[in-house]
Amino acid sequence: MKGILSAVCLVIGLTSTMKTIAQETWQSKYVTIHPDGSLQYIPDEKGNILPDFSRVGYYKNSKPLPVVAVVKTLTPAGDSSQQVIQAAIDELSKQPLDKNGFRGAILLKKGIYNIPGRITINASGIVLRGEGDETKLVATGAGKRTLIAVSGTGNSIELPGTRQKITDSYVPLGAKSFTIASTKGLKAGDKIMVFRPATQNWISDLKMDQIEKASNTLQWDPKEYNISFERVVTRIEGNKLFIDNPIVMAMEDLYGGGEIYQYTYNTRINKVGIENLFCESAYNGDTDEDHGWDAIAFNRIENSWITGVTSRYFGYSCVNLGEQSTCITVDHCKCLAAKSKIEGGRRYSFNNDGQLNLVSNCFASEGRHDYVTGARVRGPNVFYNCVAEQEHDDIGPHHRWAMGTLYDNIVTDGEINAQDRGNWGTGHGWSGVNQVFWNCKATRSAIQNPWVSGKNYVIGMKGQKYEGRLKGRTATDWEEKSQAGLAPGSLYLAQLQEYQRTMQKTQ
Repeated sequence: MKGILSAVCLVIGLTSTMKTIAQETWQSKYVTIHPDGSLQYIPDEKGNILPDFSRVGYYKNSKPLPVVAVVKTLTPAGDSSQQVIQAAIDELSKQPLDKNGFRGAILLKKGIYNIPGRITINASGIVLRGEGDETKLVATGAGKRTLIAVSGTGNSIELPGTRQKITDSYVPLGAKSFTIASTKGLKAGDKIMVFRPATQNWISDLKMDQIEKASNTLQWDPKEYNISFERVVTRIEGNKLFIDNPIVMAMEDLYGGGEIYQYTYNTRINKVGIENLFCESAYNGDTDEDHGWDAIAFNRIENSWITGVTSRYFGYSCVNLGEQSTCITVDHCKCLAAKSKIEGGRRYSFNNDGQLNLVSNCFASEGRHDYVTGARVRGPNVFYNCVAEQEHDDIGPHHRWAMGTLYDNIVTDGEINAQDRGNWGTGHGWSGVNQVFWNCKATRSAIQNPWVSGKNYVIGMKGQKYEGRLKGRTATDWEEKSQAGLAPGSLYLAQLQEYQRTMQKTQ
């Protein structure tokens, strides 16, 4: 009887504790949740709010990833399967697109496919699909290269006579509207670039013309920091323009204001998928660098996806998204056991230099910068629910001013940083601005605010705070809560759910 009573008391105690834990939630000072689940953003004195990160990835989360019908099935072809796979891709590239914009899927059956060179896809509507880890593509032999390279051609083209000045003296972070001199000729659905020029006084106020010199240090040049963000007009009210994705770096008259212009990009490809493959590189020793470098590289591409891919032994990445990749979803991928020297320019497991991209539910081990952005990266971009183990360096914006990235529920046994990196590299300087770290966990973190033009946000970071590489920089104001209970647990999911509810109401 005594044992039964003890057990009952234990159950009651555990139930009471669980209820207490469930009730011990806390919310950010930047965004709170209404009882109906909607989000309320709290602006600062300039009107800046946390950006809405929900409209990223394949078709900006307005469509699910498609299941494309198989039109060609392949099996391994002895010592080299490269020609067989490439011939199937090239043949499919010549076929017309169906009504949904697809040509079809090429299925690689289980087996080992030796690839002495690279596989390229440069046409829209093609899916390369395996049967999971038992479909293995091996980058054989020597040669630093990408195993699967997917890209269109050319660059975006500004439509003549469409450039307009933004007339607001300040357009804050998170804004989805602003006024222009005239909306004549514009309509909902038009693609525009929101252009933020760089000025010498901006560079000087950031102190990026004063980077402590090393042998190869380059001071920042304003000509390299003119930034164009891809957006779509959603509606027009008078001279006020509404856009689909938020401003991720404030437009300030002090630093040249902003402009918009219409553009075309007809040579960029779309609707390409890489699915369920195991990609491996041959190598000759743990520090060998003359072998497979990227498992998959995307550039000049939009509305595409990479899912269920595992890479092993590559020197740089599992997935490398180039500067002109946009609206890409990378989901449930793994980057394992990189082989290279452990130093700069290596082991960027999931690298994103594009905009409006989503990396979710991924895993990396033995990398240096596992979830990372490069120079002048234009958000919003999202890394969500990803894990890194045996990390050799840090996660976060790497160098030269990434804008508007959400790191949401990222867990690492290394560091998470956003700081002035000074003369590292050839003058990395301020790595990023308006970076949001939500409910992440690291051994330690240095999150600093740039001298001007924005800040970085830390909500619910678990781990040690440290000063960072350079003294005298301003640490951002952490909302540091070591206990569980941050609500919402994921900013990205809460924003996505709100966007989906809005879509349902309008349908």
